[in-house]
Amino acid sequence: MKEKPKVLFLCTGHPERSEMAEGFLRQLAGDKLTPVSAATEPAPVSPLAVDAMNEVGIDISKQQVADIPTAFKERFAFAVGVGDQSKERCPVFPFAFRLFRWSLEDPAAAQGTPAEQLAAYRRVRDQIHGRVREFVDQLSSDSTLPVALK
Repeated sequence: MKEKPKVLFLCTGHPERSEMAEGFLRQLAGDKLTPVSAATEPAPVSPLAVDAMNEVGIDISKQQVADIPTAFKERFAFAVGVGDQSKERCPVFPFAFRLFRWSLEDPAAAQGTPAEQLAAYRRVRDQIHGRVREFVDQLSSDSTLPVALK
């Protein structure tokens, strides 16, 4: 049986953005891709990220985030940096077919009341959903890519 192509979502700092992207890819691509999330500073995912994703019917509470050395041991079809600092702080994955950089704010940096912080997670969640949907659509329509989701 052929291994499903892996997609790495790499987050600088804490893993909230990569964990949300992993959850959306799992939902949108089904069993055609294997999403993996990693962070430069692995930590348990924020309860605010879990709450924001639960609002759209995705449970990320049991997902595990890898650290960079662990992720570096695997091969990925695609690697996606999900923060502005990914260009400076994230390693190159030389065996990934294609690299992507998504400029997404870090919701963990949000200040204010718990409601204001949750609003930041919702905003980033919605941005990630759009990016993951575009990514899946691109894979579905680009015949030059090594994986098709048709």
